[in-house]
Amino acid sequence: MASLQSSFNNSKHKIQTPRQLLSSWTSTKGTRNLLFPNKRSSIFPSRRLIAVRCSALSGLEVQETDEELSPEDSRPLREIWREIQGENDWEDLLDPMNSHLRREIVRYGEMAQACYDSFDFDPHSKYCGTCKYQGTHFFERLGMADRGYTLTRFLYATSNINLPNFFQKSKASSIWSQHANWMGYVAVATDEEEIRRLGRRDIIIAWRGTVTYLEWIHDLKDILHPAHFRDDPSIKIESGFFDLYTTKEKTCKYCSFSAREQVLAELRRIIHRYRGENLSITITGHSLGAALALLSAYDIAEMKLNIIDDGQEVITKIPITVFSFSGPRVGNLKFKERCDELGIKVLRVVNVHDKVPTVPGIITNEKFQYQNNSDIRCAHNLEAHLHLVDGYHGKNKRFCLVSKRDIALVNKSCDFLKSDYGVPPYWWQDEHKGMVRTADGRWALPERPRIEAHPPDTAHHFEQVIKYAGAKLEY
Repeated sequence: MASLQSSFNNSKHKIQTPRQLLSSWTSTKGTRNLLFPNKRSSIFPSRRLIAVRCSALSGLEVQETDEELSPEDSRPLREIWREIQGENDWEDLLDPMNSHLRREIVRYGEMAQACYDSFDFDPHSKYCGTCKYQGTHFFERLGMADRGYTLTRFLYATSNINLPNFFQKSKASSIWSQHANWMGYVAVATDEEEIRRLGRRDIIIAWRGTVTYLEWIHDLKDILHPAHFRDDPSIKIESGFFDLYTTKEKTCKYCSFSAREQVLAELRRIIHRYRGENLSITITGHSLGAALALLSAYDIAEMKLNIIDDGQEVITKIPITVFSFSGPRVGNLKFKERCDELGIKVLRVVNVHDKVPTVPGIITNEKFQYQNNSDIRCAHNLEAHLHLVDGYHGKNKRFCLVSKRDIALVNKSCDFLKSDYGVPPYWWQDEHKGMVRTADGRWALPERPRIEAHPPDTAHHFEQVIKYAGAKLEY
Protein backbone atom coordinates (compact mmCIF):
# COMPACT_ATOMS: atom_id res chain seq x y z
CA MET A 1 0.00 0.00 0.00
CA ALA A 2 1.38 3.42 -0.92
CA SER A 3 0.37 6.90 0.13
CA LEU A 4 0.88 10.29 -1.45
CA GLN A 5 0.10 12.96 1.12
CA SER A 6 -0.30 16.70 0.53
CA SER A 7 -0.38 19.25 3.27
CA PHE A 8 -1.48 22.86 3.41
CA ASN A 9 -0.37 25.27 6.13
CA ASN A 10 -3.18 27.74 5.63
CA SER A 11 -3.18 31.49 5.89
CA LYS A 12 -6.83 32.42 5.76
CA HIS A 13 -7.38 29.03 4.14
CA LYS A 14 -5.60 30.00 0.91
CA ILE A 15 -3.14 27.64 -0.76
CA GLN A 16 0.03 28.33 -2.71
CA THR A 17 2.58 26.76 -4.99
CA PRO A 18 5.56 25.06 -3.29
CA ARG A 19 8.99 26.52 -3.45
CA GLN A 20 11.25 24.64 -1.13
CA LEU A 21 11.26 20.95 -0.44
CA LEU A 22 12.15 19.25 2.79
CA SER A 23 11.58 15.54 3.03
CA SER A 24 11.69 13.19 5.97
CA TRP A 25 10.94 9.52 6.27
CA THR A 26 8.94 7.59 8.82
CA SER A 27 7.86 4.05 8.38
CA THR A 28 6.09 1.04 9.72
CA LYS A 29 6.34 -2.43 8.33
CA GLY A 30 5.60 -2.29 4.61
CA THR A 31 5.23 1.48 4.41
CA ARG A 32 7.34 4.46 3.43
CA ASN A 33 6.55 8.14 4.01
CA LEU A 34 8.04 11.03 2.09
CA LEU A 35 7.12 14.48 3.44
CA PHE A 36 7.79 17.81 1.82
CA PRO A 37 6.63 21.38 2.66
CA ASN A 38 6.46 24.11 0.05
CA LYS A 39 7.05 27.77 -0.59
CA ARG A 40 4.96 30.87 -1.05
CA SER A 41 4.00 31.98 -4.53
CA SER A 42 1.77 34.39 -6.36
CA ILE A 43 -0.87 31.70 -6.80
CA PHE A 44 -1.62 30.45 -3.27
CA PRO A 45 -0.50 31.93 0.06
CA SER A 46 0.45 28.88 2.12
CA ARG A 47 2.64 25.76 2.27
CA ARG A 48 2.01 22.18 1.29
CA LEU A 49 3.29 18.82 2.36
CA ILE A 50 3.21 15.60 0.41
CA ALA A 51 3.99 12.13 1.69
CA VAL A 52 4.49 8.87 -0.12
CA ARG A 53 4.15 5.38 1.37
CA CYS A 54 5.63 2.36 -0.34
CA SER A 55 7.12 -0.97 0.63
CA ALA A 56 10.65 0.19 1.45
CA LEU A 57 12.61 2.11 4.05
CA SER A 58 15.08 4.91 3.36
CA GLY A 59 16.02 8.35 4.56
CA LEU A 60 16.89 11.56 2.80
CA GLU A 61 16.77 15.32 3.10
CA VAL A 62 16.00 17.63 0.21
CA GLN A 63 16.80 21.31 -0.26
CA GLU A 64 15.45 23.84 -2.71
CA THR A 65 16.95 23.49 -6.15
CA ASP A 66 16.57 24.70 -9.70
CA GLU A 67 17.20 21.29 -11.25
CA GLU A 68 15.18 20.31 -14.26
CA LEU A 69 11.73 18.88 -13.69
CA SER A 70 11.16 15.14 -13.72
CA PRO A 71 11.63 13.88 -17.29
CA GLU A 72 8.85 12.59 -19.47
CA ASP A 73 8.73 8.79 -19.51
CA SER A 74 9.22 7.93 -23.19
CA ARG A 75 7.85 4.44 -22.81
CA PRO A 76 4.24 4.04 -23.96
CA LEU A 77 1.75 3.44 -21.16
CA ARG A 78 0.58 0.19 -22.76
CA GLU A 79 4.02 -1.33 -22.07
CA ILE A 80 4.26 -0.36 -18.39
CA TRP A 81 0.63 -0.17 -17.29
CA ARG A 82 1.05 -2.90 -14.70
CA GLU A 83 3.79 -0.88 -12.97
CA ILE A 84 1.63 2.24 -13.08
CA GLN A 85 -1.21 0.23 -11.50
CA GLY A 86 1.09 -0.71 -8.61
CA GLU A 87 2.45 -4.13 -9.57
CA ASN A 88 5.74 -3.26 -7.84
CA ASP A 89 4.19 -0.99 -5.19
CA TRP A 90 5.11 2.05 -7.30
CA GLU A 91 8.80 1.51 -6.62
CA ASP A 92 10.89 4.30 -8.24
CA LEU A 93 7.76 5.93 -9.67
CA LEU A 94 6.88 8.40 -6.91
CA ASP A 95 10.14 10.24 -6.36
CA PRO A 96 10.68 11.61 -8.90
CA MET A 97 7.09 11.43 -10.00
CA ASN A 98 6.71 9.31 -13.10
CA SER A 99 4.91 11.26 -15.81
CA HIS A 100 2.54 8.40 -16.63
CA LEU A 101 1.68 7.87 -12.97
CA ARG A 102 0.97 11.57 -12.44
CA ARG A 103 -1.44 11.61 -15.36
CA GLU A 104 -3.18 8.45 -14.16
CA ILE A 105 -3.62 9.77 -10.60
CA VAL A 106 -5.15 12.96 -11.95
CA ARG A 107 -7.28 11.05 -14.47
CA TYR A 108 -8.77 8.75 -11.87
CA GLY A 109 -9.16 11.67 -9.48
CA GLU A 110 -11.22 13.41 -12.13
CA MET A 111 -13.34 10.26 -12.43
CA ALA A 112 -14.05 10.58 -8.69
CA GLN A 113 -14.68 14.32 -9.05
CA ALA A 114 -17.32 13.49 -11.66
CA CYS A 115 -19.43 12.05 -8.84
CA TYR A 116 -19.56 15.50 -7.23
CA ASP A 117 -20.04 17.45 -10.44
CA SER A 118 -23.07 15.36 -11.39
CA PHE A 119 -24.70 14.99 -7.96
CA ASP A 120 -27.82 16.96 -7.05
CA PHE A 121 -27.08 18.55 -3.67
CA ASP A 122 -30.01 21.01 -3.77
CA PRO A 123 -32.40 20.27 -0.87
CA HIS A 124 -35.12 22.32 -2.60
CA SER A 125 -35.12 19.96 -5.59
CA LYS A 126 -37.30 16.87 -5.55
CA TYR A 127 -34.37 15.16 -7.26
CA CYS A 128 -31.96 15.91 -4.42
CA GLY A 129 -29.78 12.86 -3.83
CA THR A 130 -29.77 11.73 -7.46
CA CYS A 131 -27.38 12.01 -10.38
CA LYS A 132 -28.38 14.98 -12.55
CA TYR A 133 -27.57 13.20 -15.80
CA GLN A 134 -28.68 10.01 -17.46
CA GLY A 135 -26.06 7.29 -17.81
CA THR A 136 -25.95 7.43 -21.60
CA HIS A 137 -25.02 11.14 -21.49
CA PHE A 138 -23.06 11.13 -18.22
CA PHE A 139 -19.53 11.73 -19.52
CA GLU A 140 -20.76 13.95 -22.34
CA ARG A 141 -22.59 16.30 -19.95
CA LEU A 142 -19.45 16.55 -17.81
CA GLY A 143 -17.19 17.37 -20.76
CA MET A 144 -15.52 13.96 -20.46
CA ALA A 145 -16.80 12.33 -23.65
CA ASP A 146 -13.21 12.00 -24.89
CA ARG A 147 -12.20 9.71 -22.00
CA GLY A 148 -13.13 6.60 -23.96
CA TYR A 149 -15.30 5.03 -21.22
CA THR A 150 -18.93 3.93 -21.29
CA LEU A 151 -20.97 4.09 -18.09
CA THR A 152 -22.63 0.73 -17.52
CA ARG A 153 -24.62 1.34 -14.34
CA PHE A 154 -25.28 3.71 -11.44
CA LEU A 155 -24.78 2.65 -7.81
CA TYR A 156 -27.25 3.42 -5.01
CA ALA A 157 -27.29 3.02 -1.23
CA THR A 158 -30.05 3.24 1.34
CA SER A 159 -30.09 6.22 3.68
CA ASN A 160 -31.74 4.10 6.39
CA ILE A 161 -28.47 3.61 8.27
CA ASN A 162 -26.67 5.44 11.05
CA LEU A 163 -24.93 8.04 8.85
CA PRO A 164 -27.65 10.72 8.79
CA ASN A 165 -25.30 13.62 8.11
CA PHE A 166 -23.91 12.09 4.93
CA PHE A 167 -27.08 11.59 2.92
CA GLN A 168 -28.70 14.44 1.00
CA LYS A 169 -32.50 14.60 1.25
CA SER A 170 -35.01 16.83 -0.45
CA LYS A 171 -37.29 19.21 1.44
CA ALA A 172 -39.89 18.94 -1.31
CA SER A 173 -43.15 17.12 -0.61
CA SER A 174 -42.91 14.93 -3.72
CA ILE A 175 -39.49 13.35 -4.15
CA TRP A 176 -37.84 10.70 -6.30
CA SER A 177 -37.13 8.28 -3.40
CA GLN A 178 -37.69 8.23 0.35
CA HIS A 179 -34.74 5.96 1.04
CA ALA A 180 -32.07 6.10 -1.69
CA ASN A 181 -29.02 8.22 -2.51
CA TRP A 182 -26.93 7.97 -5.66
CA MET A 183 -23.46 6.73 -4.71
CA GLY A 184 -21.41 6.46 -7.89
CA TYR A 185 -21.03 4.48 -11.08
CA VAL A 186 -19.32 1.64 -12.91
CA ALA A 187 -17.79 2.28 -16.34
CA VAL A 188 -15.61 0.36 -18.78
CA ALA A 189 -13.15 1.45 -21.47
CA THR A 190 -14.83 0.91 -24.83
CA ASP A 191 -12.98 3.25 -27.19
CA GLU A 192 -10.50 1.14 -29.18
CA GLU A 193 -7.89 3.89 -29.30
CA GLU A 194 -8.08 4.37 -25.53
CA ILE A 195 -7.83 0.62 -24.95
CA ARG A 196 -4.67 0.51 -27.08
CA ARG A 197 -3.22 3.46 -25.16
CA LEU A 198 -3.97 1.84 -21.80
CA GLY A 199 -2.75 -1.58 -22.90
CA ARG A 200 -5.89 -3.25 -21.55
CA ARG A 201 -9.63 -2.80 -21.11
CA ASP A 202 -10.02 -0.93 -17.84
CA ILE A 203 -13.05 -1.29 -15.58
CA ILE A 204 -13.55 1.64 -13.21
CA ILE A 205 -15.71 1.91 -10.11
CA ALA A 206 -16.11 5.46 -8.76
CA TRP A 207 -17.70 6.14 -5.37
CA ARG A 208 -19.18 9.44 -4.23
CA GLY A 209 -18.03 11.11 -1.04
CA THR A 210 -18.94 14.56 0.26
CA VAL A 211 -17.46 17.64 -1.33
CA THR A 212 -17.81 20.25 1.44
CA TYR A 213 -20.06 18.82 4.15
CA LEU A 214 -17.93 17.06 6.76
CA GLU A 215 -20.44 16.65 9.59
CA TRP A 216 -21.00 13.02 8.55
CA ILE A 217 -17.74 12.03 10.24
CA HIS A 218 -19.36 12.69 13.63
CA ASP A 219 -21.60 9.70 12.92
CA LEU A 220 -18.59 7.35 12.91
CA LYS A 221 -18.46 5.67 16.30
CA ASP A 222 -15.23 3.68 15.93
CA ILE A 223 -17.26 0.48 16.25
CA LEU A 224 -15.78 -2.36 14.24
CA HIS A 225 -17.96 -4.94 12.52
CA PRO A 226 -16.66 -8.35 11.38
CA ALA A 227 -16.31 -8.47 7.62
CA HIS A 228 -18.39 -11.50 6.76
CA PHE A 229 -16.96 -11.76 3.25
CA ARG A 230 -14.79 -14.66 4.46
CA ASP A 231 -14.78 -16.99 7.45
CA ASP A 232 -12.47 -14.91 9.65
CA PRO A 233 -14.17 -12.80 12.35
CA SER A 234 -10.86 -11.11 13.22
CA ILE A 235 -11.05 -9.03 10.01
CA LYS A 236 -13.14 -6.01 10.96
CA ILE A 237 -14.52 -2.90 9.25
CA GLU A 238 -15.92 0.35 10.66
CA SER A 239 -19.60 -0.37 11.17
CA GLY A 240 -20.87 2.76 9.38
CA PHE A 241 -19.03 1.84 6.17
CA PHE A 242 -20.10 -1.79 6.47
CA ASP A 243 -23.76 -0.81 6.85
CA LEU A 244 -23.60 1.65 3.95
CA TYR A 245 -22.07 -1.01 1.72
CA THR A 246 -24.24 -3.99 2.68
CA THR A 247 -27.67 -2.69 3.75
CA LYS A 248 -30.65 -2.83 1.41
CA GLU A 249 -34.25 -1.65 1.58
CA LYS A 250 -36.80 -3.98 0.03
CA THR A 251 -39.47 -1.26 -0.14
CA CYS A 252 -37.26 0.94 -2.36
CA LYS A 253 -36.61 -0.15 -5.93
CA TYR A 254 -33.26 1.68 -5.98
CA CYS A 255 -32.10 -0.08 -2.81
CA SER A 256 -33.67 -3.50 -3.31
CA PHE A 257 -30.06 -4.61 -3.86
CA SER A 258 -27.33 -3.39 -1.54
CA ALA A 259 -24.46 -1.32 -2.91
CA ARG A 260 -22.33 -4.43 -2.46
CA GLU A 261 -24.68 -6.62 -4.50
CA GLN A 262 -24.91 -3.97 -7.22
CA VAL A 263 -21.17 -3.56 -7.71
CA LEU A 264 -20.31 -7.27 -7.53
CA ALA A 265 -23.09 -8.20 -9.96
CA GLU A 266 -22.07 -5.51 -12.44
CA LEU A 267 -18.40 -6.39 -12.24
CA ARG A 268 -19.16 -10.07 -12.82
CA ARG A 269 -21.31 -9.14 -15.85
CA ILE A 270 -18.54 -7.01 -17.39
CA ILE A 271 -15.80 -9.57 -16.73
CA HIS A 272 -17.96 -12.30 -18.25
CA ARG A 273 -18.69 -10.16 -21.31
CA TYR A 274 -15.03 -9.39 -21.98
CA ARG A 275 -13.71 -12.78 -20.96
CA GLY A 276 -10.34 -13.55 -22.53
CA GLU A 277 -9.30 -9.91 -22.84
CA ASN A 278 -6.58 -8.13 -20.87
CA LEU A 279 -8.53 -6.46 -18.03
CA SER A 280 -7.85 -4.26 -15.03
CA ILE A 281 -10.09 -3.20 -12.15
CA THR A 282 -9.53 0.35 -10.89
CA ILE A 283 -11.53 1.75 -7.99
CA THR A 284 -11.48 5.38 -6.93
CA GLY A 285 -13.20 7.70 -4.51
CA HIS A 286 -12.76 10.74 -2.31
CA SER A 287 -13.61 11.13 1.38
CA LEU A 288 -16.21 8.54 2.35
CA GLY A 289 -16.05 7.39 -1.27
CA ALA A 290 -12.41 6.44 -0.70
CA ALA A 291 -13.50 4.22 2.18
CA LEU A 292 -16.03 2.50 -0.07
CA ALA A 293 -13.35 2.13 -2.75
CA LEU A 294 -11.07 0.18 -0.43
CA LEU A 295 -13.93 -1.82 1.07
CA SER A 296 -15.24 -2.85 -2.35
CA ALA A 297 -11.71 -3.70 -3.56
CA TYR A 298 -11.29 -6.01 -0.57
CA ASP A 299 -14.69 -7.59 -1.22
CA ILE A 300 -13.95 -8.16 -4.91
CA ALA A 301 -10.64 -9.84 -4.12
CA GLU A 302 -12.06 -11.85 -1.21
CA MET A 303 -14.86 -13.15 -3.40
CA LYS A 304 -12.21 -14.14 -6.00
CA LEU A 305 -14.11 -12.19 -8.63
CA ASN A 306 -10.82 -11.14 -10.19
CA ILE A 307 -9.62 -14.74 -10.63
CA ILE A 308 -10.48 -16.22 -14.01
CA ASP A 309 -10.20 -19.97 -14.64
CA ASP A 310 -10.52 -20.92 -18.29
CA GLY A 311 -11.18 -24.55 -17.38
CA GLN A 312 -7.87 -25.67 -18.85
CA GLU A 313 -5.66 -25.09 -15.81
CA VAL A 314 -4.84 -21.54 -16.92
CA ILE A 315 -5.65 -19.09 -14.14
CA THR A 316 -5.64 -15.33 -14.75
CA LYS A 317 -5.68 -12.80 -11.94
CA ILE A 318 -7.07 -9.40 -12.88
CA PRO A 319 -5.13 -6.68 -11.02
CA ILE A 320 -7.10 -4.55 -8.56
CA THR A 321 -5.88 -0.99 -7.91
CA VAL A 322 -7.36 1.65 -5.62
CA PHE A 323 -6.65 5.37 -6.12
CA SER A 324 -7.86 6.77 -2.81
CA PHE A 325 -8.20 10.49 -2.09
CA SER A 326 -8.57 11.81 1.49
CA GLY A 327 -10.03 8.55 2.75
CA PRO A 328 -10.84 7.80 6.41
CA ARG A 329 -9.76 4.66 8.20
CA VAL A 330 -11.69 1.61 7.05
CA GLY A 331 -10.75 -1.40 9.17
CA ASN A 332 -8.40 -2.90 11.70
CA LEU A 333 -4.85 -4.19 11.23
CA LYS A 334 -6.14 -7.61 10.19
CA PHE A 335 -8.11 -5.92 7.44
CA LYS A 336 -4.98 -4.20 6.11
CA GLU A 337 -2.95 -7.41 6.32
CA ARG A 338 -5.61 -9.33 4.44
CA CYS A 339 -5.73 -6.67 1.70
CA ASP A 340 -1.96 -7.07 1.32
CA GLU A 341 -2.30 -10.87 1.15
CA LEU A 342 -4.91 -10.55 -1.58
CA GLY A 343 -2.59 -8.37 -3.66
CA ILE A 344 -4.76 -5.24 -3.63
CA LYS A 345 -2.68 -2.23 -4.65
CA VAL A 346 -3.65 1.03 -2.95
CA LEU A 347 -2.23 4.49 -3.63
CA ARG A 348 -3.50 6.96 -1.02
CA VAL A 349 -3.44 10.70 -1.64
CA VAL A 350 -3.87 12.49 1.69
CA ASN A 351 -3.47 16.03 2.97
CA VAL A 352 -1.82 15.80 6.40
CA HIS A 353 -3.85 18.79 7.61
CA ASP A 354 -7.06 17.08 6.58
CA LYS A 355 -8.83 15.57 9.59
CA VAL A 356 -10.94 13.02 7.74
CA PRO A 357 -8.11 10.47 7.20
CA THR A 358 -7.66 10.29 10.99
CA VAL A 359 -11.21 9.19 11.74
CA PRO A 360 -13.06 7.30 13.06
CA GLY A 361 -12.41 7.52 16.76
CA ILE A 362 -9.74 10.23 16.80
CA ILE A 363 -11.38 13.62 16.33
CA THR A 364 -15.10 13.11 16.68
CA ASN A 365 -15.27 15.30 19.75
CA GLU A 366 -16.15 18.86 20.74
CA LYS A 367 -12.72 20.20 19.78
CA PHE A 368 -13.06 18.99 16.21
CA GLN A 369 -16.61 20.28 15.93
CA TYR A 370 -15.29 23.72 16.80
CA GLN A 371 -12.58 23.40 14.16
CA ASN A 372 -14.93 22.15 11.44
CA ASN A 373 -14.67 25.34 9.42
CA SER A 374 -13.68 26.47 5.94
CA ASP A 375 -9.98 25.79 6.58
CA ILE A 376 -10.66 22.12 7.19
CA ARG A 377 -13.11 21.88 4.32
CA CYS A 378 -10.62 23.40 1.91
CA ALA A 379 -7.87 21.06 3.12
CA HIS A 380 -10.22 18.18 2.27
CA ASN A 381 -10.99 19.44 -1.23
CA LEU A 382 -10.37 16.98 -4.07
CA GLU A 383 -9.65 19.53 -6.81
CA ALA A 384 -6.92 21.07 -4.64
CA HIS A 385 -5.29 17.67 -4.28
CA LEU A 386 -5.34 17.14 -8.04
CA HIS A 387 -3.73 20.55 -8.52
CA LEU A 388 -0.88 19.51 -6.20
CA VAL A 389 -0.35 16.16 -7.86
CA ASP A 390 -0.22 17.83 -11.26
CA GLY A 391 2.63 20.07 -10.14
CA TYR A 392 4.70 17.65 -8.07
CA HIS A 393 7.86 16.28 -9.68
CA GLY A 394 9.73 14.81 -6.71
CA LYS A 395 12.63 15.68 -4.46
CA ASN A 396 14.93 18.48 -5.63
CA LYS A 397 12.28 19.43 -8.17
CA ARG A 398 10.38 22.70 -8.22
CA PHE A 399 6.60 22.73 -8.35
CA CYS A 400 5.37 23.20 -11.90
CA LEU A 401 2.04 22.24 -13.40
CA VAL A 402 2.38 19.69 -16.17
CA SER A 403 -1.05 19.40 -17.77
CA LYS A 404 -1.82 23.07 -17.16
CA ARG A 405 -5.05 22.19 -15.38
CA ASP A 406 -7.13 25.33 -14.98
CA ILE A 407 -6.43 26.83 -11.54
CA ALA A 408 -10.08 27.92 -11.39
CA LEU A 409 -11.02 24.26 -10.81
CA VAL A 410 -9.64 24.55 -7.26
CA ASN A 411 -12.48 26.94 -6.34
CA LYS A 412 -15.22 24.74 -7.75
CA SER A 413 -16.56 23.95 -4.31
CA CYS A 414 -14.41 25.94 -1.90
CA ASP A 415 -12.78 29.33 -1.29
CA PHE A 416 -9.13 28.42 -1.61
CA LEU A 417 -7.65 30.75 -4.23
CA LYS A 418 -6.26 34.24 -3.75
CA SER A 419 -8.73 36.92 -4.76
CA ASP A 420 -6.16 38.26 -7.26
CA TYR A 421 -7.19 35.52 -9.65
CA GLY A 422 -10.76 36.73 -9.86
CA VAL A 423 -12.22 33.25 -9.47
CA PRO A 424 -15.38 33.29 -7.34
CA PRO A 425 -15.69 30.63 -4.63
CA TYR A 426 -18.13 27.74 -4.98
CA TRP A 427 -18.72 28.57 -8.63
CA TRP A 428 -19.72 25.13 -9.92
CA GLN A 429 -23.52 25.07 -10.35
CA ASP A 430 -26.17 24.56 -13.00
CA GLU A 431 -27.33 27.61 -14.90
CA HIS A 432 -30.37 29.08 -13.12
CA LYS A 433 -30.06 26.12 -10.73
CA GLY A 434 -31.63 23.93 -13.39
CA MET A 435 -34.73 26.08 -13.91
CA VAL A 436 -35.89 26.55 -17.51
CA ARG A 437 -38.37 28.89 -19.12
CA THR A 438 -41.45 27.16 -20.44
CA ALA A 439 -43.41 28.02 -23.60
CA ASP A 440 -45.81 30.23 -21.63
CA GLY A 441 -42.95 32.26 -20.19
CA ARG A 442 -42.95 30.71 -16.72
CA TRP A 443 -39.89 29.28 -14.97
CA ALA A 444 -39.99 25.69 -13.77
CA LEU A 445 -37.73 22.79 -12.83
CA PRO A 446 -38.17 20.30 -15.68
CA GLU A 447 -39.02 16.69 -15.08
CA ARG A 448 -36.11 14.32 -15.52
CA PRO A 449 -36.31 11.03 -17.41
CA ARG A 450 -36.81 8.11 -15.06
CA ILE A 451 -33.56 6.26 -14.46
CA GLU A 452 -33.45 2.48 -14.44
CA ALA A 453 -32.96 1.25 -10.89
CA HIS A 454 -31.11 -1.99 -11.64
CA PRO A 455 -30.35 -4.01 -14.77
CA PRO A 456 -32.78 -6.96 -14.96
CA ASP A 457 -29.95 -9.52 -14.69
CA THR A 458 -28.56 -8.12 -11.41
CA ALA A 459 -29.87 -10.97 -9.24
CA HIS A 460 -28.54 -13.59 -11.66
CA HIS A 461 -25.02 -12.20 -11.74
CA PHE A 462 -24.84 -11.77 -7.97
CA GLU A 463 -25.95 -15.37 -7.50
CA GLN A 464 -23.12 -16.41 -9.83
CA VAL A 465 -20.63 -14.41 -7.75
CA ILE A 466 -21.67 -16.23 -4.58
CA LYS A 467 -21.76 -19.62 -6.29
CA TYR A 468 -18.31 -19.43 -7.81
CA ALA A 469 -16.63 -17.70 -4.84
CA GLY A 470 -16.90 -20.94 -2.90
CA ALA A 471 -15.48 -22.96 -5.79
CA LYS A 472 -12.40 -20.71 -5.92
CA LEU A 473 -11.45 -20.89 -2.25
CA GLU A 474 -8.32 -22.90 -3.00
CA TYR A 475 -6.81 -20.14 -5.19
